Amino acid sequence: MNLLPADLKQVVIFQNATDAELQSILKNSITRSIEEGGFFFLQGDEATHLYVLTSGQVKLMQSNPNGQQVNLRTIHPRQMFGALGAVRKEATYPATAQTLEDSSALAIESGFLRKMLETSPHISFDLMTLMTSYIIEMQERYRELATERVEQRVANTLIRLAGQTGVKSEKEAAIVLSFSRQDVAEMSGTTLYTVSRLLSGWERKGVLESGRERIKILKPHDLVCIADGLEK
Repeated sequence: MNLLPADLKQVVIFQNATDAELQSILKNSITRSIEEGGFFFLQGDEATHLYVLTSGQVKLMQSNPNGQQVNLRTIHPRQMFGALGAVRKEATYPATAQTLEDSSALAIESGFLRKMLETSPHISFDLMTLMTSYIIEMQERYRELATERVEQRVANTLIRLAGQTGVKSEKEAAIVLSFSRQDVAEMSGTTLYTVSRLLSGWERKGVLESGRERIKILKPHDLVCIADGLEK
């Protein structure tokens, strides 16, 4: 896929970049394509490049020494990931980026963008704004882990995913999520068994439907009530 400056301008941190800057970024980058289940990078690898996803889906996940992993977020086209090397020399990736389907991304050298940030304050500001939004989201998730019951955490995870990546069903007033129960368990800090139990119970109440790699929210308001601790 040959990207144009107009395509790159749809990426949050490049929305205020000049045409000359966009052309320079494209000139100093390459396209990488990874098959489903493959990796753009692994946790602990040297952060030599940052990526702009152009097609497919990628999940960012962290693992501890015991092999337990947490799904941090899912990346969709026109979103950036792996940018730590652009703001800190000799950085390593704090998470693993694994494809959920065949995916392609624009790979930009971290050192190149780091130099551009020194002379392009508008890009620096937009990158700071993006990273701040990630920090706020992580703080919110930590608060949920510390203060909310597990059913509230799972409901909040589904609501957050609906806002970020949900697709409205054309046939009914529903929101469709392309995530598995395991994905939801990792993002809400609980077990697959617990998520399966909760989703099955909510299915019986008509709040949602779930299948392999798919969850359909039928009654968003009821899910919000569960998230707020006001379940009927």
